[in-house]
Amino acid sequence: MAQPKDPLPSDRLKALETRIAAAKAGEAEVPHMKKDYAQANLAWRMVIELVAGLGIGFGIGYGLDYVLGTIPLFLVIFTLLGLAAGVKTMLASAKEVERQQAAKAALDDSAAPAARDEED
Repeated sequence: MAQPKDPLPSDRLKALETRIAAAKAGEAEVPHMKKDYAQANLAWRMVIELVAGLGIGFGIGYGLDYVLGTIPLFLVIFTLLGLAAGVKTMLASAKEVERQQAAKAALDDSAAPAARDEED
């Protein structure tokens, strides 16, 4: 049996074009995902800075205690100093990101009036 010919192929083509356009519009969300990855990378950077400060402080304290024979004293002191250094580094990273975002916002704000002037 022969299948009947589709009476309205242009309607099917228009429907296909609509589906393709919708799929392409969905691809526009990819930069949003990149932004999320950037935020996750920033969070991991901060965690690593804190843990590195703690680890280095712990290592120095343990090493001094081992050499000098004063087991808990330098371990506690340098672990706390490492924690303080890690927190300080995290805060510096947060301020750096905040400055970058403020500069980007200022750039966007200064470019916006120029774009509005061109539209008029």
